[in-house]
Amino acid sequence: MAAIPTTALSSARTGFGDARGIESLRQKAAADPKTAVREAAKQFESLFMQELLKTMRQASEPGQDGSLDNEGSKLGREMLDSQWAAKVAGRPGGLSDVIARQLERNMGLQPGPIPKPDTASAPIGAAQRSGIPTQSAADFVARHTESAKAAEAATGIPATFMVAQAAHESGWGKKEMKAADGSNTFNLFGIKASPNWKGATADVVTTEYINGTARKVVQKFRAYASYAESFADYASLMKNSPRYAKVVAAGADAKGFAQGLQNAGYATDPAYASKLGKVINTTLRLQRSLSA
Repeated sequence: MAAIPTTALSSARTGFGDARGIESLRQKAAADPKTAVREAAKQFESLFMQELLKTMRQASEPGQDGSLDNEGSKLGREMLDSQWAAKVAGRPGGLSDVIARQLERNMGLQPGPIPKPDTASAPIGAAQRSGIPTQSAADFVARHTESAKAAEAATGIPATFMVAQAAHESGWGKKEMKAADGSNTFNLFGIKASPNWKGATADVVTTEYINGTARKVVQKFRAYASYAESFADYASLMKNSPRYAKVVAAGADAKGFAQGLQNAGYATDPAYASKLGKVINTTLRLQRSLSA
């Protein structure tokens, strides 16, 4: 068999096989993380299939000890394996789909649950025309993004995470804390008023989990003059309290942020991190819709 130039084999390799493929994936990840995840999963499946084909051939063909091989035959078989693996990889329902779903979950890219449309506050068909699944939720994200960005500058916590937590705590603005006289406390994060709190307060009925059981209790919460003050106070709490040091240190890791809050005892709900993670995914999806 005639010798096959090594450049021919190199040109058949993509993705993880050469530096250009890796750089291409890196650029895709910056511009479109979900597409990059799918491409990476396809490359993983292709590599797996190549190894599987190689193992099967060694087990079934004569000369598996390599004594009958020359450099040309080895390269030829490797090229054939690479071509077959690339052809099979990426098909619907295949291994790459499983890998991609797992990577998306780990990276917080899978879309979370979308709140039900608020037909009372949005014209019929408004959500469909804008391409945003829920108009009231999109309005909430748009309304609080600027305040969240200011809090991000102070803490390093991504603005999206804080908007999502505010949405989770306030039911996307539909269950904001009200004082006894019905006035708005502007407390989007459910921050309680500790004994050293010098600002305004409000007694609010809230749900606390006591020994794993949800109970309605009356608690004293902080009250603000605006939503911007609520975000600023939350940022101060995260930045200055050693209790939340790991939350701030989580950086852009959505799972680390949500789990850090639960571990620090921010809420008594044992499923707080899981619920918050889903709302973060929803907020990311809404933000992409708004910027499209």
